[in-house]
Amino acid sequence: MTTSNVARAAMAALIATAFAASARAEIKNYEFQLVQPTVKAGADRIVTVRLVNKASGKTVPDAVIFASRLDMAPDGMQEMATKVTPMPGTEPGTYRFKATFGMAGRWQLSLGAKVQSETGTVENKLLVTAEK
Repeated sequence: MTTSNVARAAMAALIATAFAASARAEIKNYEFQLVQPTVKAGADRIVTVRLVNKASGKTVPDAVIFASRLDMAPDGMQEMATKVTPMPGTEPGTYRFKATFGMAGRWQLSLGAKVQSETGTVENKLLVTAEK
């Protein structure tokens, strides 16, 4: 093989690899969704979310959630944050969190997660309304 044929073969292999990688789902195809958008204000409330592959509509089990924050940023009070404690999910693809909603209003649940066999991070900000 000549040098130019080797270069063409290498380029073809790189292109084939790129197409194969793009055939998998992209991280932007995943999102968290609230199961219930409202909770009662108070201590030890449970918020449940599901992680969904938007292309297939299926829930995604076994994601690694490494970032979670709950604050009142939607009402202009981002300094009003509360502790978020992960809890066991009740079904595959659902993720539960326990938190104290100190007052009624709009709370923002920010989540970051890694999905098995995908590169990148799923990041979403979800609006939870705490009612009296």
